[in-house]
Amino acid sequence: MTTVVSKLPTADALRAQVRDALAAVGSTVALGEPGAGGLAASTPITGDVLFTVAPSSIAEVDAAIGEAAHAFSQWRVTPAPVRGALVGRLGQLLVEHKAALASLVTIEAGKITSEALGEVQEMIDICEFAVGLSRQLYGRTIASERPGHRLMETWHPLGVVGVITAFNFPVAVWAWNTAVALVCGDTVVWKPSELTPLTALACQALLERAAADVDAPTAVGRLVLGEREVGEKLVDDPRVALVSATGSVRMGREVGPRVAGRFGRVLLELGGNNAAIVTPAADLDLAVRGIVFSAAGTAGQRCTTLRRLIVHSSIADELVSRITAAYRQLPVGDPFDERTLVGPLIHTASYRDMVGALQQAQAEGGEVIGGERVDVGPDFEEGAFYVKPAVVRMPSQSAVVHQETFAPILYVLTYETLDEAIALNNAVPQGLSSSIFTLDMREAERFLAADGSDCGIANVNIGTSGAEIGGAFGGEKETGGGRESGSDAWKAYMRRATNTVNYSTELPLAQGVHFG
Repeated sequence: MTTVVSKLPTADALRAQVRDALAAVGSTVALGEPGAGGLAASTPITGDVLFTVAPSSIAEVDAAIGEAAHAFSQWRVTPAPVRGALVGRLGQLLVEHKAALASLVTIEAGKITSEALGEVQEMIDICEFAVGLSRQLYGRTIASERPGHRLMETWHPLGVVGVITAFNFPVAVWAWNTAVALVCGDTVVWKPSELTPLTALACQALLERAAADVDAPTAVGRLVLGEREVGEKLVDDPRVALVSATGSVRMGREVGPRVAGRFGRVLLELGGNNAAIVTPAADLDLAVRGIVFSAAGTAGQRCTTLRRLIVHSSIADELVSRITAAYRQLPVGDPFDERTLVGPLIHTASYRDMVGALQQAQAEGGEVIGGERVDVGPDFEEGAFYVKPAVVRMPSQSAVVHQETFAPILYVLTYETLDEAIALNNAVPQGLSSSIFTLDMREAERFLAADGSDCGIANVNIGTSGAEIGGAFGGEKETGGGRESGSDAWKAYMRRATNTVNYSTELPLAQGVHFG
């Protein structure tokens, strides 16, 4: 049976942790008492509202964009390695305050401590990457068809970048965008999820400290807090050159056309309905470990969470049995307890969506194992939602399997041929992450080929979640097509110019054109 570890901390204890963490990073923003009005800063650990935070008015958002736009005029002509010094200092401060920031991630997002620390480490890693990038914003020289001419490409800062982030990675995704945008010469206005304002206040305090330490303009990074109308201001304001938005497909359908309507740029990171194929040639011990973390980690609330398991019929019974046995051993409860592996769902709506999806799966012929709500003990509150991860054996890839439910539900489908398995992988509208477990080189290469997985991330013998910052992160189809973090994702934050230099005394025209 599911293990429940320790009793939950009290709301008062969590409030004290928040105050200590914000004081440690140097945030001086006043926090209101619960019920005082404003933006509620809640915790999924107990379901309590811990504090209230003053939201940004539309006038304040307008001013923040204006300040960032003004700072851009100075920042864009600052040498890139000097811009890198700001990001390097931010990385140093993140190292110093890693534990404090991770505690806020756990309190607001419900992540277990190791995952929260890992998220802050991801911030540190992208800062290190971006510092190196600040000396590698390379253009290229191109052979010209005209004698005495040089043809080249240069990259220039783009402008103000609006960053809209989701609750499940409340700090890392901001860092992906901000570290790279800053070294590219852009300025940033950040609208975090309304569910995680406290982590945002901490990050903003550290960025302002870093800017002061290296004598950079503080307005290179601005924070605005609020709900939909705040995000809409970023989306619609022509001063915002790029909107990088992480969230649902529904949100992306609104953001994309609105920004395109004013000829701005978008970088969208939307839904993921990720699958793993397990073939008869797989190392099942390895596969079970990868599947369980990818499907149950973060209580199923990652965009890269494994949601569909496509397993060969000859090994399906054994694999499902091993996964369900592993699930029964997963400790559920207080995410601050080092023994816990599964923390809470973010809020009531997430639990309601999970229940609805399981009911729909049963109606479509699915066999549900697990998925019950867990009573975490005498301090159990109606507002806190802890669940057992669910395994659902489905007769076919029905309607519910095509939907992404942000909860720990793993749908199991069977296949007979690898072509059939790849078709099942690609059959959903989302295209973020995918993997195959096999020791057969031909199967692995087939999965990675042009007619294999259609996702932005395709892995072999690891799960669908846990991307490194060195690679570009993002997906295709309804995932939005954006790329963040490593590789050449930096190009999204810059504008390209093609330059031709004539160092001859003649004026030949391209394509052999004569005019004169």
